[in-house]
Amino acid sequence: MPTPPPAPGGTAPLALVHHPWSTPLVRPAMANEEDRRAGLSLTNRWLERDGRPVVPVSGEVHYSRLPRERWAERLRCVRAGGVTVVSTYVIWLHHEPERGRACFEGNLDLAAFVDECERTGLDVVLRIGPWVHGETRNGGFPDWVQAADVAHRTDDPAYLDLVREWFGRIGAALAGRARAAGGPVLAIQLDNELYDQPQHLLTLKRLAREAGMSAPLWTATAWGSAQLPEGEVLPLYGGYGDGFWVDADAPWDPTFREHFFFSHVWDDPGIGADVRARTGTAAAAGAVPRSPSTLFPPATCELSGGMATAYHRRPRPAALDVAAVAHCKIGNGSAWQGYYMYAGGTNPAGDAHESHATGYPNDVPRRGYDFHAPVGEAGTLAPSHAELRRQHAFLAAFGERLATMPSSLPLVRPTGVEDTTTLRWAVRADAERGDGFLFVSWHQPHVPLDTHPGARFSVRVGADDPLVLPSRPVAVHAGTLARWPLRLELGGARLEWATASALTVLPGGPGTGVPVLVLTAEDGVGCEVAVPTGTVLEGTDGAALDGRDHEGLRVHDVTPGEGPVRVRGPRGALDVLVLPAAVARQAWVVEPGTTGGARRLLLSAAPLAWGADGVVTCRASGEEPGVRVYDAGARAFAALPLQRTSPPGRRGAVPVTALREASATVPVLHGEFGGRASAPSAASFDEHAAVLRLELPAWVADPGRDPVLDVDWAGDVAELRVDGRTVTDRFWDGSRWTVSLRDAGVSTTSEVTLHLLPLAVGAPVHLPADAARRLAGAEKQLGALDAVHVVDAATWTEPVPVG
Repeated sequence: MPTPPPAPGGTAPLALVHHPWSTPLVRPAMANEEDRRAGLSLTNRWLERDGRPVVPVSGEVHYSRLPRERWAERLRCVRAGGVTVVSTYVIWLHHEPERGRACFEGNLDLAAFVDECERTGLDVVLRIGPWVHGETRNGGFPDWVQAADVAHRTDDPAYLDLVREWFGRIGAALAGRARAAGGPVLAIQLDNELYDQPQHLLTLKRLAREAGMSAPLWTATAWGSAQLPEGEVLPLYGGYGDGFWVDADAPWDPTFREHFFFSHVWDDPGIGADVRARTGTAAAAGAVPRSPSTLFPPATCELSGGMATAYHRRPRPAALDVAAVAHCKIGNGSAWQGYYMYAGGTNPAGDAHESHATGYPNDVPRRGYDFHAPVGEAGTLAPSHAELRRQHAFLAAFGERLATMPSSLPLVRPTGVEDTTTLRWAVRADAERGDGFLFVSWHQPHVPLDTHPGARFSVRVGADDPLVLPSRPVAVHAGTLARWPLRLELGGARLEWATASALTVLPGGPGTGVPVLVLTAEDGVGCEVAVPTGTVLEGTDGAALDGRDHEGLRVHDVTPGEGPVRVRGPRGALDVLVLPAAVARQAWVVEPGTTGGARRLLLSAAPLAWGADGVVTCRASGEEPGVRVYDAGARAFAALPLQRTSPPGRRGAVPVTALREASATVPVLHGEFGGRASAPSAASFDEHAAVLRLELPAWVADPGRDPVLDVDWAGDVAELRVDGRTVTDRFWDGSRWTVSLRDAGVSTTSEVTLHLLPLAVGAPVHLPADAARRLAGAEKQLGALDAVHVVDAATWTEPVPVG
């Protein structure tokens, strides 16, 4: 391509030449010739529904770690986050702790959970194991299976007899819901993190079929250079920006750092590496390429929705950490975004968790499985929910275009994971249509990035002349995650490019039919919109906006706000709404439900949720939640009518009575396994922990209320007990601990106690930087209860449309 001229000030544009697909479009046997479902098909580049490419978004939700009465509510929060598919482990240990006494009732009613997903408008991926890991004891095997004299996870006939029996129970419980020809089960995953037994995966597939289970897609995890049966399973990858599975004194590992760069390498050799080392199941180095098979599209099932906390290492990913990993995967060419976890939960009572005592390299909390997920253990939304749902709104609106766009990387790329100066960017574009999106990622944790002083991009899409944008170099601030549209046509009008991120497209208002392209501004980057010569931009008053010539185009500066500009071209018109960055963080996009309706854009600082019908509910502590909806006809936001359907919200500090002080000196090390610190035993915890009684107000048990407890504390390990029973627990990592009092079973007569174990200075555990600083400032140990509040937000509901 021609080298563009230097930018003003001598800054040369960063150049990229778009390359078309290097492999032809093919349709594998899966979902086409085998296990066919009407309206669904698979190519080696994307998934299709009714002949249209789509980019699914799957989020992990474990029904057996949630109260059954919470399923509908959690799934509505999941759908509101833009998730379209729920993935769930079927954990053998939870269902059949004693052989022959399998339970599929209550919280374990798998069929009812699948039905609830379907009612909410969500597809399902069943991860049936039989080995699942999921931070469970024995990787999810019941103890009697673990103790069986068999070669586990192989084609040993004695082991297969156990699996055949278990799969038969799952198939019977599902009663035909998992069938290729219909039903909500989109995919079935076989085992988990199985690296060197491709024939065994085929055997498991056969046994699942014999048990009456099938689906259009069969999947397997592909990280760790897994050897998979070619053409028989869709390889799924993962990506975590940090993890608990490395040693406490280990630096930020390159396997984590890679995910904050654009790349066409998908395999992560770090996930589960400590378990592989324990079992000796690692594949031969270099035996399997780290890039996806040419038979299937690049897809993921375990992008970091958050991160579990081990005793020895306690990562606490920020919302941008989670979003940056996902953003880079979209720029890399992802055809399926899958998160682990998307909604946290609570382990069943008993010691069903991964632990040193059961031979695993990590001690994790016995009950709490919050995972720092977008939807937390208590059902509250983390900031990552907002960061991810904007990406998912983009995938819903533009997925049909994006799926056909391969990923291209720039001519000049970072030299490695240590490079903190070379700008990270990529392009996905369709050479035939000539449109695309430019992705910029300038965020990573632990090693801060400085502001990139001046960036311009030169992008050639197809045979057209290169696009050079912005018109002048811009500083790219740390925390920038951008997806700028290139040569986008909507409503008969054309945008050559814009320096604001694509969010969604709204239908036109009554009588106008002018669609609305919604963009979100980047912090510190001015919004420029470039259009062909002869196209006019008009302000909300109808007056033409001033522009300037640039590279044969007309460039306009657009001030972000809540009113659109209109783009009038020779063949039609388009409204462009550019939301300020702060406003965009409150954006929610309601996709059309199974009952119809149109896509809607809402603004709300309070959490929203909805199901297949698209009827919105809101949890807000104030008198009015202040939810607004964009009216394309009025070209402005208006109040969304909501009515309160629960008692008014309340909040109050909780008085605390000390029943017992913590030990003056707690052990620096409670034990170790494989060189990693072990969590205190139950006896040691009870010996050294402080015991505090919480004097909860009587109103927490009022009908219709759903209060949570916000605990701000510091120390090592905490447990919440109700009438002496531990309902959940937490390893301290500096974050607030939120507990659902309804899920904890609190009544007006309950005694609720908080048990806090201090953390000794010098304990061999890895903490987030702010928590580590607080520990370092303690004299010899840290144990503090900073504040406890009880909070109950009111529920507001959108009136159901009539007719």
